[in-house]
Amino acid sequence: MSEHVEDQEQSQVSGKRALKKKRGIYLLPNLFTTGGLFAGFYAIIGATNQKFELACVAIFVAMIMDMLDGRVARMTNTQSAFGAEYDSMSDMVSFGIAPALIAYNFGLQSLGKIGWLAAFVYAVGGALRLARFNTQVQSADKNYFQGLASPAAAAIIASYVWVLFEAGVEPTTLSFLTAILTIGSGILMVSNVRYHSFKGLDLKGKVPFFVLLVIVATFVLVAYDPPKILFVIFVAYALSGPVYTFYRRKQVKAERIDKVDNKDEIEE
Repeated sequence: MSEHVEDQEQSQVSGKRALKKKRGIYLLPNLFTTGGLFAGFYAIIGATNQKFELACVAIFVAMIMDMLDGRVARMTNTQSAFGAEYDSMSDMVSFGIAPALIAYNFGLQSLGKIGWLAAFVYAVGGALRLARFNTQVQSADKNYFQGLASPAAAAIIASYVWVLFEAGVEPTTLSFLTAILTIGSGILMVSNVRYHSFKGLDLKGKVPFFVLLVIVATFVLVAYDPPKILFVIFVAYALSGPVYTFYRRKQVKAERIDKVDNKDEIEE
């Protein structure tokens, strides 16, 4: 009888320990996520105080944190549902709200209602993009994104503002261009345009020597003029999606025509 009671007590203790373990969170990947959230929040504060250069730099810091948290979680086998949800909340602040406020405070405020509506289009585009990504994460093709990723859209806005701020351009002279870029980035996030995710890159495998040279050259160019080079890189990436999607649809259409022609030849 006493042994049975002891077994019950031990099972209860082990059950409590298991419950505590389930309720815990992994510290390391969530530290990077918190760092990204901090950078996004700092970008909002910087934009509010007209410190646009610091705000734009903070967006890119948030991007680095966002790239690291997922990779660290996979490398250390510390993925969790909590971490995924926390990452989405952080992304909404850093790549949804913060870029919209940077664009609004820098060049959209002078447009009145059109300005804040343009900023809202971007913000809601970021929210919808993240919601769609979370619902399709299990079934989507890992090699491609459906719609422009929110960090890339945020990088376009941040680098654009950074370029104009460093050049000393009066924001009001390019308010409509800022509105078009902001709205366009928001629409691309919720579009069906396909973008390469680069998740299939084998970082552990061997690569040709010229690939290393290209990487080094890219770092040198970014270091030479960060805002302009980053703006060119991310605008080129944003344009690559529509170009690839158009080419892919044209290719699929040609394949269908070839199949129909071959079928007609066989029947004859």
